[in-house]
Amino acid sequence: MARKAVVPAAGLGTRFLPVTKAVPKEMLPILDRPCIEYVLAEAVEAGFTDIVLVTSRGKSAMEDYFDRSPALEATLEAAGKSALLGEVRRVARLATIVTVRQQEQKGLGHAVLAAAAAIGDEPFAVLLGDDIIDARVPAIGQLARVHAETGGAVVALLDVPRADTRKYGICAGEMESPNRMRVHAMVEKPAPEVAPSTLSIVGRYILPGEIFEILRNTPPGAGGEIQLTDALAVLAARGEVRGVLFEGRRFDTGNPLGLLEATLHEALRRPEYAEGARALIARYA
Repeated sequence: MARKAVVPAAGLGTRFLPVTKAVPKEMLPILDRPCIEYVLAEAVEAGFTDIVLVTSRGKSAMEDYFDRSPALEATLEAAGKSALLGEVRRVARLATIVTVRQQEQKGLGHAVLAAAAAIGDEPFAVLLGDDIIDARVPAIGQLARVHAETGGAVVALLDVPRADTRKYGICAGEMESPNRMRVHAMVEKPAPEVAPSTLSIVGRYILPGEIFEILRNTPPGAGGEIQLTDALAVLAARGEVRGVLFEGRRFDTGNPLGLLEATLHEALRRPEYAEGARALIARYA
């Protein structure tokens, strides 16, 4: 089974400006934890022990967050704040994390390629930080089970309204089971009238190590960027890509309203916040 996971986190976060001028969008909070922690926690719960964060200039707050903080720990210990001390130490022990720099933002495919030296030629997971998925079984774990059975690449699928196909990479293929597609082709952000289906790729992938060589030979595509979808299309043409309609609820935290929705969902899910959250929702309804 794959044990390494890549989390691309080098984007500029323009939809959250001006706050992302100084704060990485991945560090924006859902209640008391940053978005990036929810993503890494999903990977760890699914058994991925080594995390490669792909970052860029100005993103060192993420590295600091997952590092030890001896001065803070000593202060909390001296104050007898054992619960908070436990939380701080828990975050630092979450996973083995290395960071690599994407020096230019040239698309998701380029960001994944930046992790090549840290991954090697073995299969690995990719989890996008904008997609938070609340699921009984971690979404990336659901994909990993299919990969263990079939090999090749596995992508997470979400059935979207046809009017929204222009926002996503859309898959075409045959359904092998009610929740699994053998993907024949992928189209990046097609117009609704020409989209081959309404099954979109969202931010979870299991990829074979050979994807790196394919990415090295992938020319810029949509938006002048190196698209991961274009590289996956090479594997799909060989019949080596499966799509999985995962079980769980996905939140797009790459925009302010999506982040707000994820925050409300998490508040209602956690007993210590649920009653207060319901009161606030009622007040503003």
